[in-house]
Amino acid sequence: MQPDAAQRPTLADVAARAGVSQSTASLAFSGSGPVSAATKERVLAAASDLGYAGPDPRARSLRRGRSGIVGVVLEERVRAAFLDPVKIQMLDGISEGIAPLGAGLLLLTDTGEAGENAVSIESAPVDAVVLVGCSPRLGVTIEALRRRGIPAVAIEGDTGEDIPEISIDNLQATRRGAEYLRQLGHTDVAIVTLPFDAARTRGPLTRELLESSTAATASQRLAGAREIFPEATGRAAGASSIEEGLEAARALLADPENRPTAIIAQSDLLAAGVIQAAEELGMQVPADLSVLGFDGIRVDGLQHDLTTLAQPSVAKGRAAGEAVVQMLSGEPPASRCFTSTLHVGDTTAVPRTAG
Repeated sequence: MQPDAAQRPTLADVAARAGVSQSTASLAFSGSGPVSAATKERVLAAASDLGYAGPDPRARSLRRGRSGIVGVVLEERVRAAFLDPVKIQMLDGISEGIAPLGAGLLLLTDTGEAGENAVSIESAPVDAVVLVGCSPRLGVTIEALRRRGIPAVAIEGDTGEDIPEISIDNLQATRRGAEYLRQLGHTDVAIVTLPFDAARTRGPLTRELLESSTAATASQRLAGAREIFPEATGRAAGASSIEEGLEAARALLADPENRPTAIIAQSDLLAAGVIQAAEELGMQVPADLSVLGFDGIRVDGLQHDLTTLAQPSVAKGRAAGEAVVQMLSGEPPASRCFTSTLHVGDTTAVPRTAG
């Protein structure tokens, strides 16, 4: 993230101070156009007064020889990504955001499996990259892009100060959802999480797994839940999918004598799998089990109005695309954080033991 971006002078500021167009100011710096010596001197004086060091050479290089392609790095195989409505909404938003560039999108996957892509992050002919999703491999991908000098923007994740982040209030939103469950009277709550590590380890939420986490989104959402339910346990899923939610919930609900009265799922797809597992066991949702999701999407085949934390996925994608446009224009991109809202559906209720 770039906390001082708002104060940093831009080429547009220099042009305004010198009384010339932005394109003239750019030519004055590059020395590659028909700009008089007097105009160049005026532009450089204005830049000196404002403390502007000149256009980003990386952005200038991109302007001279672009591929016309913006890469989008997904954390799973493309086929799996297109089964997730959240990813589709974000891709729609990215397309809207980069529209001024007239660029195309190149989808890349970063699952850590060797040889699965003809074009990889290490060699893709892209002008900039948007990192999509809650990938535990985010750090690895960012290092590869830094080596290549490719500008990037991340949709969620701990990116460092040099890469803008488009984020949401993961911790605060989950805390609001957990607080709602507590107000209903729930005290025995379990959690089904997104993956924490690059290996996508499935299983109990052990201390070792949490301490080795490289996934900011999963960690933040877990922290929000545990601010309300400090003793809440649960299981990590291997992906955000109905199948993974089903597997995790089967384990959590296996013992009829020790079942939670509510499960917080870190995505709506996981929540749909939790509901399927409960119904397989003859449990009624929400009478026997309340289920809270995260995303605010429509899940095909789900016969419930899911209680969930709805996030603005299209707006997040659009903001990432706009940040790409800024970067490729030589302007400092801004990080943004969006707010999620609690949607109360029919999958949560007062626990049977309290009713």
